[in-house]
Amino acid sequence: MKPLHQSWYIIPLLFLCAYAHAAIIGPSELSSQSKNCIECHKKENPSLYQQWGNSKHFRGNVGCYECHKADKSDKDAFEHYQSTISIIVSPKDCARCHEKEVKEFTESHHSKAGRILGSLDNVLAEVVEGSDYLKTPAFPNGVSSAAANGCWQCHGSQVKVLPDGKLDPATWPNTGIGRINPDGSEGSCVACHSRHSFSVEQARNPDNCGKCHMGPDHPQKEVYEESKHGIAFKANKHKMNMDSPKWIPGEDYSAAPTCATCHMSATKKQGVTHDVGMRISWNNRPVMSIRPEVSDAKMGLAGANVPWQVRRENMKDVCTSCHSKPWVNNWYVQYDSLIELYNKKYAEPGKKLYAAAKPLLKPVKFGNKLDFIWFELWHHEGRRARHGAAMMGPDYTHWHGTYEIAKHFYVKYIPELEKLIEKGKKSEDPKKQAAADKLQKLLNETLEHKDHKWFINKMDPGEKAAREKAAKEFKARYSK
Repeated sequence: MKPLHQSWYIIPLLFLCAYAHAAIIGPSELSSQSKNCIECHKKENPSLYQQWGNSKHFRGNVGCYECHKADKSDKDAFEHYQSTISIIVSPKDCARCHEKEVKEFTESHHSKAGRILGSLDNVLAEVVEGSDYLKTPAFPNGVSSAAANGCWQCHGSQVKVLPDGKLDPATWPNTGIGRINPDGSEGSCVACHSRHSFSVEQARNPDNCGKCHMGPDHPQKEVYEESKHGIAFKANKHKMNMDSPKWIPGEDYSAAPTCATCHMSATKKQGVTHDVGMRISWNNRPVMSIRPEVSDAKMGLAGANVPWQVRRENMKDVCTSCHSKPWVNNWYVQYDSLIELYNKKYAEPGKKLYAAAKPLLKPVKFGNKLDFIWFELWHHEGRRARHGAAMMGPDYTHWHGTYEIAKHFYVKYIPELEKLIEKGKKSEDPKKQAAADKLQKLLNETLEHKDHKWFINKMDPGEKAAREKAAKEFKARYSK
């Protein structure tokens, strides 16, 4: 065994070498082009300069030019003080240094969020809610400002480049996470890593996700705040070491999880991932919840080859930092049962009824009362219930979720279907009469199902007796 005086310095020396190696990963000094940028921007945009000065980019000698440099052939390239640059820093640009992260992000649903431009949601913003008052060079006939200021700012716009190299004001500024960039890439890294500090601490904060994941149709931020996870985070944020380079639950923090903890950050067994779908076992966005590999296949993503069981094990690995395996397994039983309830009781029959009602509706999307009722049933209330259960928010699961679904299914959706049936039967058009008869038959079959029999006063006698007995026991217990 070596004497202490010969070996005591070895461990700190190893750390020193590791730090020295990390410090020279970037350029050895700031480029002349970036130095030129700083001369002006330090005066013109002092806060921007300060943010960059506090960043890891600054410490790695990565400056303005290293991120904004462009080829003359790029659609959005322009000459700026003897340098060819572009305003937009796309994922393709970030991949020069962050290849792994960009690959994971590009294969995720986040990067494809801009595809909403052709969806039903965008029809609402462009047509139903909007008008053509926003006129720009790229949209001389006008476009909806409801879409430009709303949908596109989260999902991402398709950035239009004008002949002089400038960016069309209807599509820029935009930091939507699925932005469609002039270089053909999809996504925006600054949606989460806000420029120019690109703070990992900010990216790990739940408020960062709340820019998009909130509101009536996907209230993840509000659900998180209601949950025990969110309550623990608020009470213990000062214990979270949010700015730590290594951030592993059970090692660097233990007080609470954030959105990043569960969906992206490293564990003792897993590395950081920028594909937020690799730990979810249900996709709760569609009319009916589906497994994530199914939706990945529809979008042509690599995740089509990753089954939901693998993703669930990835998430369980996160959970078991704080919870026992039986606790986690039991929770998933509860969650899966809520998805089954929603899918079977409301989504599946509701979808069939809506399809059967189509011949009796005006052909214009959202031109009928039934369109709005059904849309909100699955798109708002249905999602709230499912996301509430997924993130342990009981109030959003019930009062903002299943209660609203049930109320509107029985007192709005069914009555509106009955009106359509009555009108169709009185029509002189044989096709409408036939459609009304078909819809009537399907509605009758739906209400005769065990899930809905209570509504037509046909509850199973055994169940009815059991509920009456339980009510008497309840009164006897609490009326003393």
